Amino acid sequence: MKIFESFDEAKNIINPVVTTGSFDGVHIGHKTIINRLKMLAGKYNGESVLITFDPHPRKVLYPDTAGKNLKFITTRREKLELLRKAGLDNVIIVKFTKEFSKVTSEQFIREYLHDVLKVKVIVVGFNHHFGFNQEGDYRQLWNMREKYSFEAEEIPEQEVQNETVSSTKIRAAIKEGFIQRANAYLDHYYIIMGMPVDSAYYNPDFPVPFLEIPLTDESKLLPAPGIYAVSFESGECISKGMVVIHEKTAGDSKVFLHLFDGTKFVNGTPSTVFFHKRIHGPVDLDDYSASAVRLKAASNEISELIY
Repeated sequence: MKIFESFDEAKNIINPVVTTGSFDGVHIGHKTIINRLKMLAGKYNGESVLITFDPHPRKVLYPDTAGKNLKFITTRREKLELLRKAGLDNVIIVKFTKEFSKVTSEQFIREYLHDVLKVKVIVVGFNHHFGFNQEGDYRQLWNMREKYSFEAEEIPEQEVQNETVSSTKIRAAIKEGFIQRANAYLDHYYIIMGMPVDSAYYNPDFPVPFLEIPLTDESKLLPAPGIYAVSFESGECISKGMVVIHEKTAGDSKVFLHLFDGTKFVNGTPSTVFFHKRIHGPVDLDDYSASAVRLKAASNEISELIY
């Protein structure tokens, strides 16, 4: 997958089949769009393209209100990895500014999609809006397709067990600790990517080694405090594990990881943690005796799980 930091860098993409959006989480709805892009790219001997924005528009337009405490399912690195796994050919990451937010929907179509990229097809999700004040939508794309020589398609909203999937619903599920529900909406495991290091935490009543995953992106949405069954991949190290999300004070969470088989793990190497299930609610790690009881019980339960 190729990554571009501007439209001009991407001007040589062949017969682009394009979509736009944040694609936070790269959930089942996003994957439906990507699969359609790939199919159409094959039909037109072209390439699939996602145009996304960084920072998130709400962070720029509403820094003191809607964007102030906005958290995301995936960091930039995590999102790009999930897009790569989904089989996308190209990502254009547009720097979002207040100036860029004033670009009208037709101006965006004309100056960027038509003049620079020369798009073949534009595919959008259900109820997608774009351009200044969110004025652009699928109807406008359909009405302008002949003027600017492209085809347009809209993908219906996606449902899981009769519930419409959205990044907002997934964020709510993660925030409440409902990881299995979030995973169903995502159509993959919720992940944390990072570089774990040896933790200073040690519980004499549960004397096992813990790693800590430093959080480098403050906008990363973490699950509710508690104990989680996870799997872990880092180079040659593949292991079951147990994660403790520990919130010592409000908004200050740490991620502790115990590997059931960490013999091949190299401290401080790039790693991915895949969350499977919440086993227990919040645990006070500073209370050695009480936390040891819960950690032992959770460890035994995770050992019995098949995944």
